[in-house]
Amino acid sequence: MSELEGKSALDILRYAADRFAPRITCATSLGAEDCVLIDLIGSAKLPIDFFTLDTGVLFPETYALWQKLEARYGITIRAVRPVETIDRLWETEPDRCCDLRKVKPLRAELGRWGAWITGVRRDQTPDRANAQIVEDDRKFGLIKVNPLVAWTHKDVWRHLVDHGVPYNPLHDQGYPSIGCEPCTSPVADGEDPRAGRWRGSVKKECGLHSLPVVK
Repeated sequence: MSELEGKSALDILRYAADRFAPRITCATSLGAEDCVLIDLIGSAKLPIDFFTLDTGVLFPETYALWQKLEARYGITIRAVRPVETIDRLWETEPDRCCDLRKVKPLRAELGRWGAWITGVRRDQTPDRANAQIVEDDRKFGLIKVNPLVAWTHKDVWRHLVDHGVPYNPLHDQGYPSIGCEPCTSPVADGEDPRAGRWRGSVKKECGLHSLPVVK
């Protein structure tokens, strides 16, 4: 929706809550962008649900942050877990591993909702460069709202620091993008921020946010 371009993230979130509540949820990976969204939604007490995909192989720091955010904002971040996993599948079939641990659980969960909120930004990856604020997500069959789509990396961190928002301490240890522990490694100076995801592979996306369709 072009009329939302230039609006603040909080204005976009309020629009989404007004239009879609109570059938709207925020899917959080507990990354830096998602901590911003939790701060905005939680501080404004917007009627938006929260859940995260608990793949079973997240970093200990991620699980600790999950509890810290719930306590600070008085919210519940529900765990959505896979029905089926195969031990160490990430070593041989990373795409299938992501499908079992993330894509299929997400598809099942989103079937319960009319809209979902994500922390997607246009500057994150080439696949996300054309992301819109509000999209018809035909992959999962509902509306997708990206309040931070026009934000930059600096915008995200300025908000976290200025508002004292809790975030994953791994970000300060060379992990700009944090996923499952077996498939995430530190990034060296000068590397692409997502170089640590599935290092040594051409894979750079788990399949959750590819090929959106603009509404």
